[in-house]
Amino acid sequence: MIKVSAAEFQRNIGRYQDLALTQPVAVTRNGRERTVMISTEEYNRLKRRDRKVLRLQNFTEEMIEAIEKAEPSREAEAYNHELDG
Repeated sequence: MIKVSAAEFQRNIGRYQDLALTQPVAVTRNGRERTVMISTEEYNRLKRRDRKVLRLQNFTEEMIEAIEKAEPSREAEAYNHELDG
């Protein structure tokens, strides 16, 4: 992801719009990320994922058993901080 200050973003908005077609562009203010620009295709893909809801009836017994037995990988520990609220 490209990070750019708000001032730089304003000076070269066209450039960053073009870059956002292929990768996210984070716009910072006072050194902190505030917003992210992504392509409309990526936005729409994420929205479709958001709306996909599965009901328990959609799962087979094998799928439910696999979920019950699942253990997080060691790499997943890097995301434990996201559980702190």
